[in-house]
Amino acid sequence: MDREIPFHADELAAQRLAGGGSGGGGIRDFMPDQHRSFFELLPYLFAGTSDVGGWPMATMLTGPAGFVHSPDPVRLRIDALPDSNDPATGTFDQGADIGLLGIDFSTRRRNRANGTITGMDAGGLTVSVRQSFGNCPQYIQGRVAHAGKAAPAEAEPLAGLDDEARAMIARADTFFVASRSRPQNGEAGGPDISHRGGRPGFVSVDGDTLTVPDFRGNRYFNTLGNLLGEPRAGLLFVDFEHGDLLQLQGVTEIDWSGTAGRLIDGAERSWRFHAVRGWRRRAASSLRWSFVDYSPFTQRTGIWRKAG
Repeated sequence: MDREIPFHADELAAQRLAGGGSGGGGIRDFMPDQHRSFFELLPYLFAGTSDVGGWPMATMLTGPAGFVHSPDPVRLRIDALPDSNDPATGTFDQGADIGLLGIDFSTRRRNRANGTITGMDAGGLTVSVRQSFGNCPQYIQGRVAHAGKAAPAEAEPLAGLDDEARAMIARADTFFVASRSRPQNGEAGGPDISHRGGRPGFVSVDGDTLTVPDFRGNRYFNTLGNLLGEPRAGLLFVDFEHGDLLQLQGVTEIDWSGTAGRLIDGAERSWRFHAVRGWRRRAASSLRWSFVDYSPFTQRTGIWRKAG
């Protein structure tokens, strides 16, 4: 990885298409102490992987605070594994690349760590970190996590979106997107997972197609850069009140034209996600969250208006 410009070719191409990017000075090949201690505070962690066919998958791991900890600046130990009903289970393997996102909804802090699974056992996994960076607090809705009761049932497979899935997406103010770079991008790439937030209705639903606004962010364009070279993605929607999880895989296309800015306040561009398959997991999470407030940045955005 080039220490001066820590972006792969597709991220740089996305930055050019967007009219300019970032120097990436906040991206490191180790975790600063404040990132290491931050992960240890969390009772949940979001992960992006890819399956044997190369399709990205997004999931969530949970445990008592401290279940994620850092023995040194280039390693994270995670004392948890996906449960047997998680469709992402088979994507966690020794030597597999992984993207991790720690996010504290109560403080709106978030940090990312991407790397390789270098150890696995019955109690969890160890990740060797290649990239570590913080993200701005924009569009993170305030929530407080509470202990709940997981009642994991078998995952319900979906061939596209049904009415229940569409309704869950339409009321969502938060979701997570897993992407991966093309293998040609080398060690600067790999899987990644990021957060997206907005007002309920910010994700437009039309049949099996979702349209997502791209609000102004850190201008790294990690996700859109990955999608530019490898358009497949995995999405995760969380029902924060009941603990239900909706995991989707699909194909994306990016609209760089700026049309989204005329149809939803705050958007600079948009991308579409065409769902190919999915899984609904009822009460899969052992956590529940109570809503506190919308991010001030979210309050400056809107929901989709009809074109024309």
